[in-house]
Amino acid sequence: MDARLKRKIKDNVTGFLLLFPSLIFMTGFTVVPIFKSIHLSFTKYSLGMKSPVWIGLKNYMDLFRSELFWKVMYNTVFFSLITVIPCMILGLSLAFLVNRKSKSIGILRTVYFYPVVMPMIAVASIWMFIYMGKNGLLDQWLGNFGIKPLNVLSNKATVLPFMAIMYVWKESGYLMIFFLAGLQNISEDLFESARIDGAGFWVTLKNITLPLLKPTMIFVSTIALTNCFKLVDHIVIMTEGAPNNASTLLLYYIYQQGFTNFNYGRASALTVIMLFLLLFVSLPRFFNQDKKIHYN
Repeated sequence: MDARLKRKIKDNVTGFLLLFPSLIFMTGFTVVPIFKSIHLSFTKYSLGMKSPVWIGLKNYMDLFRSELFWKVMYNTVFFSLITVIPCMILGLSLAFLVNRKSKSIGILRTVYFYPVVMPMIAVASIWMFIYMGKNGLLDQWLGNFGIKPLNVLSNKATVLPFMAIMYVWKESGYLMIFFLAGLQNISEDLFESARIDGAGFWVTLKNITLPLLKPTMIFVSTIALTNCFKLVDHIVIMTEGAPNNASTLLLYYIYQQGFTNFNYGRASALTVIMLFLLLFVSLPRFFNQDKKIHYN
């Protein structure tokens, strides 16, 4: 056997052996639960039942006929629309601010990234104190200008937008890290040539920075979109879906069905819907937009 072929086989075997522990965990904690949820979504299964009862598509039909389900879907889509773009803009802006060499730049990066490492429960508790009706910091501050208390968490029109502000504050530092990595991978020679040619910041941004950041933007936009669908902690702490399910998002609805109502069949059906929704918003971005990008 050729020495080059032997080395190639050895490298492949070594690679698979290194991946094997991760594959075990991924299979046990991701692949198996997915197929288990798909199976349970076609059954009636709740607390106290000895085994699931096959009912076919009834869980899905009941959900599609439910006004609450469509309200939850609307809330989830609306929340993603008002958070993804602001998160990306703020994350990119922060990346520009910290993309320079300085003795104190590490402290600045830590300050911007600190909200990311805070548990969502702690963040929700802090912002609930800010948004609290009458006695909260927001309403007290507005009172200094003669504005009546808004009590934003008890108002259907304001609860999601103001919760989105909290989420953008927490998530932007996370996206900043990816944008910063993308900026630092762009050759400084390109910016130097642009400065010599007299190009200003906005011209450089439009013709050099943003085009070369497209691979990073595809990845970041996908991460930001999928993360929006996976929020539950802040709702449990701040609103529990109030007022009148105006702040109920898809994952919290799954939590209600599974751990409050103990309706595991319907919770599994919702999980499958969420899985396909995540695939719908993520896969096309890689397969379609990726073809239009030159990485080198």
